Amino acid sequence: MSQRQHLPADERRERTVEAVIELCGREEPATLTTGRIARRMGVTQGALFRHFPSKEAIWEAAVAWVAERVMARVGAAAEGSEDPVEALEAMFLAHVAFIAEHPGVPRLLMGQLQHPRPTAASRLVRELLERYRRRLLGLLEEAGRRGQLRAGLDLDAAATQFIGCVQGLVLQSLIADDVAGIIDRAPAAFELYRHGIRADAGGGA
Repeated sequence: MSQRQHLPADERRERTVEAVIELCGREEPATLTTGRIARRMGVTQGALFRHFPSKEAIWEAAVAWVAERVMARVGAAAEGSEDPVEALEAMFLAHVAFIAEHPGVPRLLMGQLQHPRPTAASRLVRELLERYRRRLLGLLEEAGRRGQLRAGLDLDAAATQFIGCVQGLVLQSLIADDVAGIIDRAPAAFELYRHGIRADAGGGA
């Protein structure tokens, strides 16, 4: 226990964030209390608040943790392919794998967006979605320049639909209580998306 109590501040903050994300995978974020977080970590609430000035600061740190890691994960996946449509698929699969590893992430992000008033954490979620959308648009624009997309495709709608496909898989996995199974369902979901945007979507096999 003494080792856990004397962790450096940065490590204690990161472990707090990881505990929050883990707990969000098991229970509703709206009902998650600082007492529950502290018990999960084996510390007092007072010890928790030595590293975070408020509960809102904990949520903000958790969203920032997710944003940094998910963008790094999908960015690295996209950079591994020179073909923009293949890069989109790599992003899709990398995003799904991240969710499978951290099933509390979707609940965390959606929980923040449901707040009746703007918060630092909800603003970070919206910033993350906008950064993600811009990354998608860049790949879709490149695919369009290469003639890989069907004529007249609305790129904004295509970027939104990409995110919607991921969210749809997440919702199915939550209903089925099988987040790990999202990985198995992801390739078929992306193939449907690809069919909807590709240049030959209107004909052929």
